[in-house]
Amino acid sequence: MANDNAVACVNRAFELGINFIDTANVYGRGAAESFLGEVLAGRPRSSYVLATKVFFPMSDSDRGLSRAQIAKQIDASLKRLRVDHVDLYQCHRYDAETPIEETMQALSDVVRQGKARYIGFSEWSLQQIESAFAVAGTEHFVSSQPQYSLLWRRPEEAVIPLCTAKHVSQIVWSPLAQGVLSGKYAPGAARPAQSRASSTTMGPFIQSWLNPAILEAVQKLKPLAKQAGCSLAQFSLAWVLREPNVASAIVGASRPEQLEENAAASGLMVDPDLIRKAEAIVANVERGT
Repeated sequence: MANDNAVACVNRAFELGINFIDTANVYGRGAAESFLGEVLAGRPRSSYVLATKVFFPMSDSDRGLSRAQIAKQIDASLKRLRVDHVDLYQCHRYDAETPIEETMQALSDVVRQGKARYIGFSEWSLQQIESAFAVAGTEHFVSSQPQYSLLWRRPEEAVIPLCTAKHVSQIVWSPLAQGVLSGKYAPGAARPAQSRASSTTMGPFIQSWLNPAILEAVQKLKPLAKQAGCSLAQFSLAWVLREPNVASAIVGASRPEQLEENAAASGLMVDPDLIRKAEAIVANVERGT
């Protein structure tokens, strides 16, 4: 049975007008897709946009972007999701062990078979993106899923300009830098209970954001958010959405109230002067390793 709180989050998302759902086969080794298949089963297929991904290991022998793996994994994902197609099928990472021609042809087969409407990629380099577009006679990518936030602007250097030229939009992950840009982690303070930083599974991933210089800079952003008339999380999401090439920002939530706050950032217009001040505050802080 699906977790009641998770179900409540999905239901509240729809109530708030959120209809784009992003997942991956590797999340919980299929558990996330199975959950969504259960919770979405009673909703019209046309009422939501569904995206999933392929690349990371699903078993000791199942991984990558070979023709065989893509054919196998899309069918497994559709079965778990209880749908006959996904709207977006994404390469979770680049597979250096498979020729790009084989990957693009396999993805094109998935589209031609009606199992996916469009294809995308996540965290590919400039050269990898260009190599995909150089393959003739195949479907073209329509989306890129990079990490992008006020604290992580690397996609602006090359990926966003290239994608803009290729008519590829960004669906960004970690727009709040694992929750750090919500301002809830104060320098030197104990980590809030039930937060990502206190989680045994997510804790290690967030550690690179928890150095004192970053946390101190983030605290200095709070007065700017107050001037903008919003929370720091909303301010940070509005910063991400200000980029014309960003189509959507992926937000995670453990409670419906978090979705309510995050959704309010959509359409929020922040004074460009406040944006510039925020960028200056975090310009010289460096992420840990």
